[in-house]
Amino acid sequence: MRIVRFLNVKGQPAWGEELAEGRVRRLDGDPYGGFRPSDEMLTGVTFRAPVAATNVICIGLNYREHATESGMKFPEHPVVFMKNASSVIGPGEPIVIPACCDPAGEVDYECELAVVIGRAAKNVSEAEALNYVLGYTAANDVSARKWQLHGGGGQWVRGKSFDTFCPLGPALVPAEEITDPQALSVRTVLNGQTVQDHTTGDMIFPIRKLISFLSQDTTLSPGTVILTGTPQGVGFARKPPLWLRAGDVVTVEIERIGKLTNPVVAA
Repeated sequence: MRIVRFLNVKGQPAWGEELAEGRVRRLDGDPYGGFRPSDEMLTGVTFRAPVAATNVICIGLNYREHATESGMKFPEHPVVFMKNASSVIGPGEPIVIPACCDPAGEVDYECELAVVIGRAAKNVSEAEALNYVLGYTAANDVSARKWQLHGGGGQWVRGKSFDTFCPLGPALVPAEEITDPQALSVRTVLNGQTVQDHTTGDMIFPIRKLISFLSQDTTLSPGTVILTGTPQGVGFARKPPLWLRAGDVVTVEIERIGKLTNPVVAA
């Protein structure tokens, strides 16, 4: 099943099952209490992020090749930061280059596998960690590098939390349909050119470890989204750097999940 969230005729968020040929079957209920299929079939709906995130927790430097291209040592513990929940957008919605960012070069792309927590998780063991996963989706951890590295007082949150800086989608794939989240291809395509192309098997800290680590004496509520890091090929590490500009189209593609595409516009 591919679970999508969309706006109904009243402009209210609703849930559905994405079917072939652009059709959506409306679902009653919610992803935490369970769904009931309806008989209503829809076409031409406006998609939103497949989850209304309660928290967005992110992991930095979690791919070996990315840490190497960044000139940084492999971390001993997961590098944790947050994104403001207002940064979340869905497929097709524009990524906005903030007015306070340098339009000539600063805003970067990062393809990531996103994990959505389905029930409250606290002090979870690695062995049990995946039992708390509702499903998986694709994410773009859009980053304003100058704000991240030089304008945030040593913290990354500011440069990662501008509005529209967390596209999610296109669908939520239930956890039981992805038996090994460490064996998925993940890539970014910018204006038709592949700029990142790797596999989740390169993670330094696998998803089981991340959930267990983050839940130590801390409750991960249902709807918590965990961004699990990006592979090599990000724009700031290229020579010359490759930045997002107004007019670009960026796609994050993850095996079994699909393509998350967003245009880029100026503020």
